Parts: sequence; structure tokens; C-alpha cells
Amino acid sequence: MKWVHKAILTAFAKPEDTIEEIKEGIIALVPFNLKEAKIQLQVQNTEGFDNRSINVFTIILIKESHTNDFLQFLLDELSEKQKTLLISQAESRLDAEYDYFIRIDKERWIKEREIRLTDSGDCFHIKLALAVFPKKKEKAIELIEKLFTQKNI
Repeated sequence: MKWVHKAILTAFAKPEDTIEEIKEGIIALVPFNLKEAKIQLQVQNTEGFDNRSINVFTIILIKESHTNDFLQFLLDELSEKQKTLLISQAESRLDAEYDYFIRIDKERWIKEREIRLTDSGDCFHIKLALAVFPKKKEKAIELIEKLFTQKNI
């Protein structure tokens, strides 16, 4: 089953962050070798508040096998309580295009390789472009409920 059209993972490395840790952290969120899969880790340098230099790391997964492998990894790493929370917050995590957003605590993932949901801005961002047709909120919520109650993708 096609769950998402695309999964976009993003992380911001601020001046006080260790860039290599952020880079390794975002790569570790993908359960396969990026180079072998011919997926590029995109790095962009931008300017934040007070002229602070910020590195933005992005991984875009488009192939169904890649998105499904990523979703399976996510399901395996999330606790049942976190999955329930993601379902209960489905509507508030959707945007107008029915993309679904998840934030993972950056520090917890980097230090312990443990996925913990967060509302903080200091996080790894995950954007899931849901594969729903017709594009309606009810269909998007149904898909989220089905996804986070699955054991296997």
C-alpha cells in the first residue's frame, strides 16, 4: 500500500550545535544506506536571527520502497503511547495540503537514539505527504489512524 507520496526529513544545526552530530542524526533516521539508494543528503547554509549561520540538512524520500522502509522504522521506534498521541493529534498535525508533521526531540535522538515526540523547535522535522484520494481531511485522518495502528507496512 502506498502510504505517502513523499517523506521529507529536516534538521537545523545552529552555531551552538555540533554539525556532525546533527548530520549523523538525520542520516540515522533513515534505515538504509543513502548512497546505495542514490539519495542525497542536502545541505544548505542560511542566516537565522542575529545573523547566525544555520545549516539545514534535508533528506527527501520519494520511492515507495524508501518511504515504506522509513515508515516501518518509525513505527518500530515509536511507543504505543506515542502512536496513540499521533492519532489523537492527527487533525492538528495536518496542513491545508494534508501533509502530516511530526517533530522528534533532537537531543534525545542524538544522544540516545531514542525517538521522542516533541513540540519544541529544537527537533528533527518529518513531513509526510499523505497518499490520500480524494484529498479530504477525513481521508487523511483515516490514513493516519490506519498507519499508526499497523504493525507492519
